[in-house]
Amino acid sequence: MNTDNLLQTGLRTVNMIRYALPLREGGSLPAIAEGDDGFSYVLKFRGAGQGTRALIAELIGGEIARMAGLKVPELVFANIDEAFGRTEPDEEIQDLLKASTGINLALHYLSGSYTFDPVVTDVNPELASRIVWLDAFLLNVDRTRRNTNMLMWHKELWLIDHGAALYFHHNDPDYSAYVDRPFVQIKDHVLLRRAGALKAADRHLKGLLTPQAITALVSLIPDSWLDPGGASFDAQRDAYAAFLLKRLAVSEVFVNAAEDARNALI
Repeated sequence: MNTDNLLQTGLRTVNMIRYALPLREGGSLPAIAEGDDGFSYVLKFRGAGQGTRALIAELIGGEIARMAGLKVPELVFANIDEAFGRTEPDEEIQDLLKASTGINLALHYLSGSYTFDPVVTDVNPELASRIVWLDAFLLNVDRTRRNTNMLMWHKELWLIDHGAALYFHHNDPDYSAYVDRPFVQIKDHVLLRRAGALKAADRHLKGLLTPQAITALVSLIPDSWLDPGGASFDAQRDAYAAFLLKRLAVSEVFVNAAEDARNALI
């Protein structure tokens, strides 16, 4: 989905009809599930430990990566009804499914893909720089050598799992405090050594992430993922848009920090 498509149509909504396989990675228990469109998806649950905030980060991170020209599996809103997975014998999974009735998020399952290994696969400086820039922009702590959250599929690099981005929104309502912070965790990024074109990536990506595109993206956040006890739903969406646009305007802060971290490595 390109930016124009996102502005025009948003995400598709797919009804999940079959729980196929749990993916016991971390504490969130995602699963492979079948949709009523005949495709398989990696399903992320609203009832998991990090709740709907992780789904918001997944949505924003994945679609901003797509706007930046990076490869991301299609994201869809995944509707789960009360009957979904009711024959699953695992009580923990049953509890998760009961807590996840309604709108969740899913990624198209890339059958035959395998985990990116930086020792085996070389990434050119331009692509590496764009990915490092993206993760510094979104304060994504989860693209390390230990857990790359990247897949190889049809000889191309695909980005997955952005639920750890925007980590501050779990416990700090004042997003503005994070706008101009350098992202010190970038020192652990799996592609930092190869990111030798960060300034060029900054110039290129700032031109792609327009205010119109970012506003359209945050408008997709479902009401049911937002805090009913907080500010109005529109105000909560506006807070995400304001954070992203303001951080974009001071990108030299996190770009310079990433370059310093890279220089310390090489």
